[in-house]
Amino acid sequence: MFAIVTIAGQQFKVEEGQEIFVHQLEATEGDNVSFDQVHLIENNGKTSVGKPVISAASVGATVLGHQKGDKVIVFKKKRRKGYRKKNGHRQSFTKLKIDSIKG
Repeated sequence: MFAIVTIAGQQFKVEEGQEIFVHQLEATEGDNVSFDQVHLIENNGKTSVGKPVISAASVGATVLGHQKGDKVIVFKKKRRKGYRKKNGHRQSFTKLKIDSIKG
């Protein structure tokens, strides 16, 4: 059984027991969160597709913690002009464990 759900503006294919990283959510570690923007549910060969979402369907998850991703280097250069800028950042992520898919 799997579902396609929108979490923090991105779509994910999730299964029960799966751990995923999403953009940082406003939740503390150990909180239970629910997502109701479910676009597709597949259960033993039976597929339900929403237009655009399935009403009364939800995905429950538990927040395992917050982490930062790998450093991304941004380097800008213009040749023969002596212009060089180096910058970087680390994206913040939230680790979720999918508990249940209802629908």
